[in-house]
Amino acid sequence: MMNMNKQVILNEVRDYLYITVALMLFSFSYTVFLLPYEIVTGGLTGLASLFYYAVRLPVEDTFFVVNMFLLAGALKILGFKFLIKTIYAIFALSGFLWAAQEIAPHTADGLLVKSLGEGNDFMALIIASIINGVSLAMVFLHNGSTGGTDIIAACVNKYYNMSLGTVIQIVDVCIVSCSYFLFHDFSKIVFGLCTIVIETVTLDYVMNARRESVQFLIFSKKYQEIADAVARTVDTGVTILDGHGWYTGKEVKVLCTLTRKRNSVTVFRLIKMIDPDAFVSQSRVIGVYGEGFDTIKVKVKNEKNKSAT
Repeated sequence: MMNMNKQVILNEVRDYLYITVALMLFSFSYTVFLLPYEIVTGGLTGLASLFYYAVRLPVEDTFFVVNMFLLAGALKILGFKFLIKTIYAIFALSGFLWAAQEIAPHTADGLLVKSLGEGNDFMALIIASIINGVSLAMVFLHNGSTGGTDIIAACVNKYYNMSLGTVIQIVDVCIVSCSYFLFHDFSKIVFGLCTIVIETVTLDYVMNARRESVQFLIFSKKYQEIADAVARTVDTGVTILDGHGWYTGKEVKVLCTLTRKRNSVTVFRLIKMIDPDAFVSQSRVIGVYGEGFDTIKVKVKNEKNKSAT
């Protein structure tokens, strides 16, 4: 019990550490590459940018206030544990945004210096979008959220099998489109949409790469030793299947296991150590749902209501 509690605490500390690093990266890219070039991205930070460009209202103030209203409505849906990390992320990101703007160099007029120089708006948005996409993925993968549209995306993702990037993209298009009423420049909308696309692709790529699973079929006379080693080392289930060799006519045992792609090298190493002559088949799987993997997110009709009608 003590070891289990210790592991839970270590996992929580690791989550907060990764979330903090991700928020620092997000604040850096947003302040250095987006604000100086007047690029309105999606999300609540994009909405805060509109107020910043219009009336010079501090970005962190708008971000913080609007998030408080969103959190109040998401408490029942997302749960207390999820919101604890979200509240932490909101306070931390608000502070990091303020600190980044204080540290960043300013012109004599008090405006942020364009770090890449004049005319490099598109390069700035590419760099910022990639960094932001990776940062958001790090936050989501460690059970957190940066607030804003992320809360909306997390609520939808909890009940529907829709990627987080897709949900955020739909909401963000509306925010970016509003920039036209401020700048009256269609190119600002194009730049904003580019940030959404690049950020969404990066976010989904990192999320899917981390969650990608593989299936192993292992044919070996030392199947018991391999099964025990894989179960203990990789901490994944192993199923023993009965097989029959067509050519030899002999009965064989086949090990079947599903695990994350990042564990593939470990599984191969264990097999080679125990039985270098084992026959192994590895294949990618589209989705794995159940204990230790993803949750099935589809609605099931109530049978009672169905029979009553």
